[in-house]
Amino acid sequence: MTAVSVTDPPPSPGRRLRRPGRTLVLNVVAVLAGLGAWTALSMSGITGLTGPVEVAARGVELVADGTLTNDMLASLRRVFTGFALGTLLAIPVGFLMGWYATARALIEPYVQFFRTIPPLAIIPLAILLMGIGETPKVFVIFLAAFLSSVVSTFQGVLDVDKTLINAARVLGASDRTIFLKVVVPASTPFIIVGMRIGLGAAWGTLVAAELIAAQEGLGYRMQQAQLYYDLPTIFVGLISIGVLGLIMDRLLLLAERRFTGWQERR
Repeated sequence: MTAVSVTDPPPSPGRRLRRPGRTLVLNVVAVLAGLGAWTALSMSGITGLTGPVEVAARGVELVADGTLTNDMLASLRRVFTGFALGTLLAIPVGFLMGWYATARALIEPYVQFFRTIPPLAIIPLAILLMGIGETPKVFVIFLAAFLSSVVSTFQGVLDVDKTLINAARVLGASDRTIFLKVVVPASTPFIIVGMRIGLGAAWGTLVAAELIAAQEGLGYRMQQAQLYYDLPTIFVGLISIGVLGLIMDRLLLLAERRFTGWQERR
């Protein structure tokens, strides 16, 4: 008898193997294309638009005198503190709302109410109640991160497959075991997504938060540059916020792959 060779069927379009090298090349091409478009626009005669070369030169100046480093550290400290506090509170509150109907009925109206209020609208109240120190700045960032993460966590608990929960009960698992072994792992992807959205909200709130009598920070520096029509400094601040936010987002993606390795991926 001749052996019959069996080959795996080709992957479907939605299940193609990932090619990290190709993705990196495409990322580099996208960045270079963006820089090229920016350069072309700056040379096209648009009034006041600064090109990449001028922005890079200004960035080198700000790094050399330590201004950019100090501003980045100040902004990172505020964002990280507000984001960490918001996430640490959002996860247990989201689990509580999703697991207990009574807690959901008591807490959800407040969550949905404050979600309709932009965190920036809280700034005047935060100044009056907390003064002009670091506390109100961190608080508005905390609020932005919390409201984004708590809804995602809550929805993740609600969307856990009831078949899994019922199967665990049939096998004699206690509520505590079901929660730890079924609900938490199944809702982890939702939590990570909520954290990524919360991180974006935290950075988005930063500039306004640093208007509260700040003396350093990327948002503060951009506001000062606006007064003197210093476009290169504004661009340096924008790019710095984008790069720092991107790095933090990539770290969250790494955490997602670490904690959701059991998930089937496309």
